[in-house]
Amino acid sequence: MYSLLRPLLFTLPAETSHTLTLPLLDIAARTGLIRLLASQPSHATARQVMGLTFPNAVGLAAGLDKNADHIDALAALGFGFIEVGTLTPRPQPGNPRPRLFRLTPERAIINRMGFNNKGIDHALSAIARSRFRGILGINIGKNFDTPVDKAADDYLLCMRKCYGAASYIVVNLSSPNTPGLRSLQFGDELQRLLGVLKAEQAALALQHGRKVPLVVKIAPDLADDEIGLIAGALRDNEIEGVIATNTTLDRSQVQSSSYKDQAGGLSGAPLVDKSTHVIRVLHEALAGSIPIIGVGGILSGDDAAAKMAAGASLVQLYTGFIYRGPALIAETLDAIEAMA
Repeated sequence: MYSLLRPLLFTLPAETSHTLTLPLLDIAARTGLIRLLASQPSHATARQVMGLTFPNAVGLAAGLDKNADHIDALAALGFGFIEVGTLTPRPQPGNPRPRLFRLTPERAIINRMGFNNKGIDHALSAIARSRFRGILGINIGKNFDTPVDKAADDYLLCMRKCYGAASYIVVNLSSPNTPGLRSLQFGDELQRLLGVLKAEQAALALQHGRKVPLVVKIAPDLADDEIGLIAGALRDNEIEGVIATNTTLDRSQVQSSSYKDQAGGLSGAPLVDKSTHVIRVLHEALAGSIPIIGVGGILSGDDAAAKMAAGASLVQLYTGFIYRGPALIAETLDAIEAMA
């Protein structure tokens, strides 16, 4: 079904298509027509990761359902877990349009959305209204006008608000579209931020009677020694998980595209090897002590299997899902199950 719909959707500007498609999925879910889109794997094994039971190993990455408005419909497609966001304390419009570009021959996307979202309060209201009771990750960030040296305040505010609704919380330090954000991945700044967040996690765990795992999302544009230093900081602060990776600033794989000079993060097929390399180096540096969620450039079951072989415990889809549709979920699950 999606293969018939995609040519029509791709005639529209990328952001317009995105804005129209999600409400249509909601209608399909309410009427039962979503069964025509969903594709069932031959088998799916539950996974125990971060103390949580994931029905299967394939999740939806943050960014598609930023405001948590479409959780029920997306979950009905067969994802084992859903991640919403990135969410900020205050609503913000993001960067001026156009800010989302399809590189169709390269099966890629460039985005410079800039954490456009309706704010953490809106998302929590949407989550409360949803019927979804599966694994829900909530991805949080700082507002664009919050100074980097005050970023911890924004993360703490979001963390306090979403703790009761989240299965796990993702600290997004790696978007290339918020000035200065990636600097928080390094050195003393990273150690201070993680220390503050872990202290707050301990306090919130007492208050809520449960410990919600903290996960850090990192960039793909890291040297191997930088990955090692980040791994050390994650271990030092007993972070429960890490997502590798966000989008890349590298354009070496899309030099023939007319969009190659557009600012923003590149995702999709050109990212797959770079992301998998980060997972491999990170897994070696962590020695298996912290689980990795692999994301970046998965457009086939083989791509997902490569990330699992490199050390990922779970994977997430985004750009591949845009290009391949729900069939990619089942294909990815089948490829992962075949590794067992």
